[in-house]
Amino acid sequence: MSGPIETLADAVLNLPTDARAKLLDRIVASLDADRKRDAAWDALAASRDAEIESGAVIVTSSREVLTRLRNELD
Repeated sequence: MSGPIETLADAVLNLPTDARAKLLDRIVASLDADRKRDAAWDALAASRDAEIESGAVIVTSSREVLTRLRNELD
């Protein structure tokens, strides 16, 4: 069965890898319902990453956090 979607898919699959990747990024972005939310999460992640890299915060392992919580609950 060939139709417009199949024709388009064939054309896209014949593009170079980098062009397909860019197209995929654009398609996924067009499906994103809440870009502001995603941008806010990206900004928060970048900020936290910068804090860790600069030494402004101390990283604690999940194991240590869970141990502390268990001790507090006992």
